[in-house]
Amino acid sequence: MKNIRIAIAGIGNCASSLIQGVHYYKNKSKEEAIGLMHWEIGGYKPSDIEVVAAFDIDKRKVGKDVNQAIFERPNCTTVFCNQLPESGMIVQMGRILDGVADHMKEYDDNFTFLPADEIEPTKEEVVQILKDSGAEILLNYLPVGSEEAVRFYAACALEANVALINNIPVFIASNPVWARRFEEKNLPLIGDDIKSQLGATITHRMLADLFKKRGVKLERTYQLNTGGNTDFLNMLERKRLTSKKISKTEAVQSVVAKRLENENIHIGPSDYIPWQKDNKLCFLRMEGKLFGGVPMNLELRLSVEDSPNSAGVAVDAIRCTKLALERGQGGVLYAPSAYFCKHPPRQFTDDVAFQMVEQFINNVELESIQYEVPDFSSGEREPAA
Repeated sequence: MKNIRIAIAGIGNCASSLIQGVHYYKNKSKEEAIGLMHWEIGGYKPSDIEVVAAFDIDKRKVGKDVNQAIFERPNCTTVFCNQLPESGMIVQMGRILDGVADHMKEYDDNFTFLPADEIEPTKEEVVQILKDSGAEILLNYLPVGSEEAVRFYAACALEANVALINNIPVFIASNPVWARRFEEKNLPLIGDDIKSQLGATITHRMLADLFKKRGVKLERTYQLNTGGNTDFLNMLERKRLTSKKISKTEAVQSVVAKRLENENIHIGPSDYIPWQKDNKLCFLRMEGKLFGGVPMNLELRLSVEDSPNSAGVAVDAIRCTKLALERGQGGVLYAPSAYFCKHPPRQFTDDVAFQMVEQFINNVELESIQYEVPDFSSGEREPAA
């Protein structure tokens, strides 16, 4: 079987964990391979993923082999596979647009980016790079709040006839206009905002669903998160968090028995703590009432390495997208989006979404689950490309 040829926009911590993982599992047997939801999908293993194009804007990464660039500052994720051969693939200069928060330049070079000296490429040049590389799938790993930059790369993917996996909370798959554009080009699309393998949102959702199934009335809840990677530093600029808060909040609201009033639910990044590096701490509280109206509360502290947690899901999203390409299936991939992302076009509980994605992988018609495609006929204004 041929490799799955991917391009990546943003060579940060998440890209580092993903690329390390591709090499980590290369010499593992199925019995040795821990930390995967699926060893094989459609015959493809994680090691069948090949990076053929990459874009970044940091001078420490642009112009370097991608297997070297993933270890450059400000990346700070855990190194679990450092014996990487040269890939022969050089990181290209990308478009900046709104991809960098204004306050980032106020921090030490070890924690923030250094702008590259290279001239930013035109849309035509990015499209040509994607075409020349033979990329089949583009992964978006740009910073939260990069609305213009994400739309730029989404438009490039469309023009280059490349599928898109949107890992951040800029709404592409869940935007009817963009979803329709990918459907018209018959290009697979997964999004928006990747769920971690076992992170704050998936844990919060499962507990909210448990409250509902066990007859416990959820009255109020919060989820507070801290971290020390560039993502958390970027999110100190609160105006970049609008879509992130919507994505995380709706992921939980969609599985509660009765939608909570806004004042009774608070979910979102809380603060940046440099020494935490890529470690993410989640502080979660849920208050409710049991039998007889008797009050109860639950408090949970979750500590995870943020980027490997994301990569554990990305390897499956990539392989599901490859299956769709082989099957000639374009547009939003609803089952993978529901299982892998916080803000898909249509929300399902995670146990139902799991069944859906298993049926997708096995190419089984989704007949046993009520499965309705959203109506994309609304006349939304075309977003800027």
